[in-house]
Parts: sequence; C-alpha cells; structure tokens
Amino acid sequence: MIAERAPGIAEQDVDPRVEALVHELIGRVADKWTMLVLEVLEEQGELRFTQLARAVTGVSQKMLTQTLRAMERDGLVIRTVHAVVPPRVDYRLTALGHSLGEAFCGVWIWAERNLAIVDAARCAFDARKG
Repeated sequence: MIAERAPGIAEQDVDPRVEALVHELIGRVADKWTMLVLEVLEEQGELRFTQLARAVTGVSQKMLTQTLRAMERDGLVIRTVHAVVPPRVDYRLTALGHSLGEAFCGVWIWAERNLAIVDAARCAFDARKG
C-alpha cells in the first residue's frame, strides 16, 4: 500500500481498529459495484431498488443486494422500506456516503488529467510485448 497512515504518525501510535477499518473500506470501495452504486446514488439521489439495478449496468440482483447490504452496514446508505403493496424499498446515500464519494472525486480528477499519459504508457508497453 502506498500510504497506510497519515504522515508523521508512528506505527506504535496507530489504533489497530482504525487500521482495520481503513483496510476494510479500501477493499469495499475498490469493489467495482460499490463505486458504481455510490456514483449512481450521488448523481440521481434516492432510488428504488429496481431503478438502481437498471442504472448500475451489468450488476446481478444478488450482487446488488449484497453490495447494498454491505454499504448499509458501513453506514454509507439508508434503506427505507415502505409498507405498500407491492413492497417498495428505496436507497439513498448518508452524509458518510456523500463524503466518501467526495473523497474519491480526486481519482476522477487524476484520471482526467492523466488519461493521455496512461494511454501512451499502455501503447508503449503493448508495443514491446508484441
């Protein structure tokens, strides 16, 4: 990992619970489906499960359910069940979910700034292989 803790914090001063949470969250947000759900809910606001399933291209119902449960457990989304027939379930980001989305905006900015450089590096690499 490039940076496991904030600069200037010695290893002995790191709370093991914080370190464990960082590792878990990196694994969670590195997950393709979590990032896509986060993005869709950030852009579109509260959505029904079926709307979310349509907006997250390629996700299975089972994987979307698992992703949303994990995000709810971590406090990133709120699940609201409406007592109507047929049942309706809505999902929306919490303040914590919004702040995680903001933290990863830097990745998008980096990608925009460096797209041409990454493309050139990939082309150069592929040319050497062939």
